[in-house]
Amino acid sequence: MIDTDFDAHERSRWAGRAEAYARSFGRLCAYPAEALLDAAAVRAGRRLIDVGTGPGTVAAAALARGAEVVAVDAEPSMRDAARRTAPGAEVRAAVLPQLPFPPGGFDAAVANFVLNHVGDPAAGVAELRRVVRPGGRVAVTVWPSPHPPLQRLWGEAVAAAGVATPPDLPRLAPERDFPRTEAGFAGLLAAAGLADVRCVTLTWAHRTDPEDWWAGPAAGISAIGLVLERQPVAVRERIRREYERLAAPYQHADGSLALPTAALLAAARVD
Repeated sequence: MIDTDFDAHERSRWAGRAEAYARSFGRLCAYPAEALLDAAAVRAGRRLIDVGTGPGTVAAAALARGAEVVAVDAEPSMRDAARRTAPGAEVRAAVLPQLPFPPGGFDAAVANFVLNHVGDPAAGVAELRRVVRPGGRVAVTVWPSPHPPLQRLWGEAVAAAGVATPPDLPRLAPERDFPRTEAGFAGLLAAAGLADVRCVTLTWAHRTDPEDWWAGPAAGISAIGLVLERQPVAVRERIRREYERLAAPYQHADGSLALPTAALLAAARVD
């Protein structure tokens, strides 16, 4: 089933969940921040828009470089968190693909794991291009497919618990989707008219506490959170046991997990 309002559904998954996000997925998503800013050539004096800022991690890193930062997000709890994390940024409500800014008003635009949650990724990239001046930079990240072990863990736990993935989970219309590979992601940016497109794969092991990593889905975040919400307590507990079993090989002596993961980082120039 194709969800007719993918964007509204995605926003609902984050509503009021900034604290749970910061504890779980936020720490994971923070990893590419510096590489993302390097790819966007962000430095002192540059004017940056950080789209889908979440708790403001990338915005704070850009401020530390001396950049002027405008950070936008659809979710009020995320904007509140961003104001605390990046107090020097101008934080505003806005969503792709309609940003309330004139053309060419920024030296760079970044979107860290935001296009994953946009119903029309091509339109989102085109809007990032629109708000950046000629010669400026756009840099974006998404999760790859096939998924690395960290991203596979949730689906494997659900399957091992004998739970079928709901057939009505929202997904992109096929004509709006793109291959989550280096070539596919680069092609998305090139099709938007961006120049000198480069895409690389970042790999790392995400270190986290098992309780913190479970906390995100348990709070209803993302598609796995929706799956858990729909289960009775006994089934949720069964999924939790399978999660613990499957995560055990990645557990260190101190109890922390080191989960292998990866991200695609694409960047380009605005002509």
